Amino acid sequence: MKIRPTFACLICLGALSLRAQYVPPSPTAPVPGIIDDDLRAADPSWQNWDIGVNERIRAEDKLGAGSTHAGSGYDFAARPPSANNNSYWDSRLMPRVGYTSDWFGVMVEARSSYSIGDNRYNATAAGLGLTDNDGPLQAQQAYLSIGNLKEFPLLLKAGRQELLYGDQRLIGPSLWVNVPRTFDAVKLRYQDAFMGVDLFAANVVYDHAHQFNRSNSQDTLSGAYFDFPGLVKTNIVEAYVLNRDVARGIVTDDWSHVPASLRFPAPQDLYTFGFHTKTKPGALGPWDYGVEAMAQSGKRTPVLASSTVAFAKAAPRLDQSAWAFVVQGGYTWRDCAWKPRLAAIVSCASGDKNPSDANSGTFQNIMPSNHGLYGVMDLTALENIEDYRLSFTVKPTKATSLAFDLHQQYLETTRDYWYKSADAPRVTSGAAAGSGRGFGINPTYNPNLGQEADLLGGWTVRQGLLLEAGFGHFFRGEYIKQSFSAVGSKDAEYGYLQMTINL
Repeated sequence: MKIRPTFACLICLGALSLRAQYVPPSPTAPVPGIIDDDLRAADPSWQNWDIGVNERIRAEDKLGAGSTHAGSGYDFAARPPSANNNSYWDSRLMPRVGYTSDWFGVMVEARSSYSIGDNRYNATAAGLGLTDNDGPLQAQQAYLSIGNLKEFPLLLKAGRQELLYGDQRLIGPSLWVNVPRTFDAVKLRYQDAFMGVDLFAANVVYDHAHQFNRSNSQDTLSGAYFDFPGLVKTNIVEAYVLNRDVARGIVTDDWSHVPASLRFPAPQDLYTFGFHTKTKPGALGPWDYGVEAMAQSGKRTPVLASSTVAFAKAAPRLDQSAWAFVVQGGYTWRDCAWKPRLAAIVSCASGDKNPSDANSGTFQNIMPSNHGLYGVMDLTALENIEDYRLSFTVKPTKATSLAFDLHQQYLETTRDYWYKSADAPRVTSGAAAGSGRGFGINPTYNPNLGQEADLLGGWTVRQGLLLEAGFGHFFRGEYIKQSFSAVGSKDAEYGYLQMTINL
C-alpha cells in the first residue's frame, strides 16, 4: 500500500480506541430501562427479569448519493436516469422479555421495521425494493443460555442472537440500519483469569419481506475469538480466526422475497486472521491508542447480488490473499470542562490489483457494523480503501455530546471497484472503462475519492429519551469527477434527525 503523503502524518499519532467514533451521550440513569426500574422498585423479586421496549424513529434526507432509486452506480451523477435523492422515515419497534437465574437465562426480542416515503419502493420488485421494511413482526433474538462463569468456566448460548466482537469492523449487528443483523447460532464461552474464548457457528438471518425471516444453512460464519484480560494491565488484547463458508448451491435458493441488495452472497470459503488491541479507559491518562491487523486467505467467487444465477453457478473460484489494518490514536483534555478530544484514525484495506488473473486481493468486510466508521454518510466499506480521519468531540454537559469528523478517502488501487458500505461495488450499467459515464474499474483515474465532513450531536433529554441529529457533506474528488466527466457530477449531502425511546 502506498500511503498518501498529504495524510501520512496521521499515522504518527498511533491509534485510539473506539471513543474517537461519535457515541451518543450516556443515559441519565443506568440501563436497562424504565419498566425494569419501576418493577424492581415495587418488588425486588423482579430483579431477574428484563422487560423493555425500544422504539426508534428517524428521518433521513439523502441528496446525490446513498440508498436511492437510481442505485449506487449513479451516486454523485448530475443527471442520473432517475432521482438519486431520497427522503424517508424509518420506524423500528423492539420489545423484549428476558429472564436470568444463576445458571439459566432466556431472552425473546421481537422487531417491527417500517419505512415511509422511501423512493426505492417498487411494487413488482422482490421485497418491494425496500431494505428498511420487512413487515409487522420478526424475531430479532430468541436464545437460551446455560452456565455461570463466576462458578464454572463454560457458558453455552444457543438460538437466534446478535454477534458483535471488537470494534465491530468485521462482525456486528449493524444496529444503525432499520433491519439489524442477527444469526441463528450456537456459541460456547470459556473464561478464566488469564484468557477467554468464544467458539461459535452461525447462519446469518436473511430479510424475507413480510414473511418470517429465516437463516440459510448454506451461509455459515464460524470462528474462535480470544481475549486475554490477564496479559496486559493497560490494554484490551484480542485475537481471532473467522471462517465464512458460502456454498455455491445458495445461488439457486428462492430469493424472490429478498430485496436486491441483500440477495445471495458470493460463494466462498474464506479465513480471516486478526489481532486487536486498545488501551483501557484512563490507563494512559489523557492518551489512548489501538491497532487492529487482519489477513485473509481461502477461495471466493466474483459474484454480486445482481449477478444472474447462470453466472453465479459457473463463476471461477479465486485464490484470496488480502489484508486490512486500522491504526488509531487520540488525546483528551481531561481537565477542561467540556472534555475536548482530538483523535486520528487510519483505516486501510487491500484491493485487487489484477482483476483478470486467478487471484483476488479484495479484502472482504464480512458482516460488520460499518455506520460511522468511514463516514456518517455510509458510502464506503473496509474494502479497497484508504480512509484518513480526524475526529474532534466535546461533551458540553453529561447529557449532551458533539462531534466533528473529517475524512479523506482514496482507493487503495484503481484496478478495483469503489465498494459501498453494504460491500457491493459501484457499477454504472453500460459505462465502459475510462468513458467518463459512470463507475467501474478505471485504472487510469486518480485514486482520490474526496473528503467527507460530518457534524453530529446527541442529547439525553431524560431517562429513556435520546435525541440525535447529524449532517454530512461529501466533497467529490478527482476519481468521482473523472467517472462522470462526460455527463457531469455533483457533491452529495446527508442529514438525519432521530428519536430513541427506551422503556
